[in-house]
Amino acid sequence: MTATPLGDDADLLLHGGRIRTLDAHGSVVDALAIRDGRVIAVGADARALSAAQTLDLDGRTAIPGVNDAHLHAAWLGARWPHLFFSDGPAHEQPSGRLVRTDADRRDALRNAWRLLAELGITSYTEPGIGPGEDAGETGCFGTAMMDAYLDLHRAGAQTARVTLLRLFGELDGTADLAAFEHGIRAPKPDTDPRWLAVTGVKIFADGIPPMSTAWVSEPYPDGTSGELLPQGAAGALHAYRRMITLAIEQGEQVVVHATGDRSIEEFLRVLEAHPRAATAPHYVVHADLATRAQIERMRAVGAGFAVQPLIAEHTRAWAGMQLGPERAAAAWPLHAMIALGALTTITSDAPIATPDWRIGLDASLVLLGRDDAETRAALLRRITVDPAQQDGASAWKGSLDVGKVADITVLDEDPAEPGRAFAGIGIARTIVDGRTVFARG
Repeated sequence: MTATPLGDDADLLLHGGRIRTLDAHGSVVDALAIRDGRVIAVGADARALSAAQTLDLDGRTAIPGVNDAHLHAAWLGARWPHLFFSDGPAHEQPSGRLVRTDADRRDALRNAWRLLAELGITSYTEPGIGPGEDAGETGCFGTAMMDAYLDLHRAGAQTARVTLLRLFGELDGTADLAAFEHGIRAPKPDTDPRWLAVTGVKIFADGIPPMSTAWVSEPYPDGTSGELLPQGAAGALHAYRRMITLAIEQGEQVVVHATGDRSIEEFLRVLEAHPRAATAPHYVVHADLATRAQIERMRAVGAGFAVQPLIAEHTRAWAGMQLGPERAAAAWPLHAMIALGALTTITSDAPIATPDWRIGLDASLVLLGRDDAETRAALLRRITVDPAQQDGASAWKGSLDVGKVADITVLDEDPAEPGRAFAGIGIARTIVDGRTVFARG
């Protein structure tokens, strides 16, 4: 791809390839013009403009910038290249305090942003930063990391857009209702929401099926059923319900880590009963054991799911030992989420699994059991369009409609064409707000 200076109607004109806008009509165009970080024209209208610079795609395919809607960037940047699901020896896994100084924390974020740019990721959700983790082992999730985000944000150093959730309990652990109520009432930092949007709060409801800690209706082989993690004087269930209610009343987006059907059920009951629950796209992370009926009800209240098919691939056999073959076969119901039209994002949960969305989409194909153009188009929307909706930002990002931000991932081949692994498709360029943040070679 070569850039050539021309005129000044647009800052940049992309041409010479296929541009999948992922707009409401699924439009595919051959040119796109950008000015001041926004798409100003597509197709023939774009080709009619002069541009300060042109970019010949040379037959490649451009899609809207990838949005990983559940990715721990600070933790990823501090651990990289180590992942929890990887082929490396256990003794090489970093442990203990990963970041200690302000410089360490800023470096972790910059490391993550460089990696994400190389992967074509232009937006992500950082799912849980706050005082609940000030004494956390790694140092990657506490108030000091929020300060690092704010420092780099205010310096204009970001190369990816961030949606950030506040955390008033322990990561993957308990949260005290009194501390949660105090935290949720604290003011949010002042930011530019197009670059750092602090939209809501993360609540850990339960654990995971492989550890028999997901809260389930049907007991595990040992007779236990898991349990809720929130804590309060009136008991765990009261604390969980009250946390959700408090967050809704504060106008927060409510995001719950919930893998068991019982923890999902209680979240649903609060959403269905609260008159203000529809004001934000609340959602469940993981939802391993969500039932079809629960998926339908989530769609009905405008709530959604952030799921990780690659983690399902890594843990299916392990979880099957606790769930049994029938429940394991019904777990990770991505097919039902898509078929029923529920808001669904396909995410990595990096550094648990790789942040490479291409590998995650290949795992999605395996989970769905098919590979065709319609399925691939549905999956592409779940890493672009649906995450923007989850962010509450679909009016200005997520697709390449005229007027939206020019966040673009350029690929060597068309990812919507079936028959080739997503992982084999090279990433040639990443553009954020009309500016190239990664160009291969």
